[in-house]
Amino acid sequence: MPDHNPAVEAAIEGELSLLDAEVRRSPERLGALLHPAFREFGSSGRLWDRASMLAHLTSTTRPGSRPITASRMKGVQLAPDLVHITFDTEGDNGRLVHRSSLWRRTADGWRLYFHQGTPFSGEPSEFGAEPSDAE
Repeated sequence: MPDHNPAVEAAIEGELSLLDAEVRRSPERLGALLHPAFREFGSSGRLWDRASMLAHLTSTTRPGSRPITASRMKGVQLAPDLVHITFDTEGDNGRLVHRSSLWRRTADGWRLYFHQGTPFSGEPSEFGAEPSDAE
């Protein structure tokens, strides 16, 4: 199990901030967390860039909306300026999504560089627990 270090802790803190409705509604706060070259393969299958994500989240996140619940969050530092975070979420509609993020350290702090969400159903399994799925 990877040790939590300051880089991993900073990326996890940023990731948790991105799940907060108040942050998602604020162009300034959200923009401070997204890298200028941000890209995402969304759980819907859509490809997002920084501008489209800022426009979407700040216009569609409702005040007082139910928070997105994160579980099984883990991180590992891949390089001095790069952290990989994995976790699962449950949205306000009960939708379950496996998530993977790459955070890069910049002169302005840790910023989300890449994100991918993959929907799943049922209980999450540990890696390697269902070898029949890989066939």
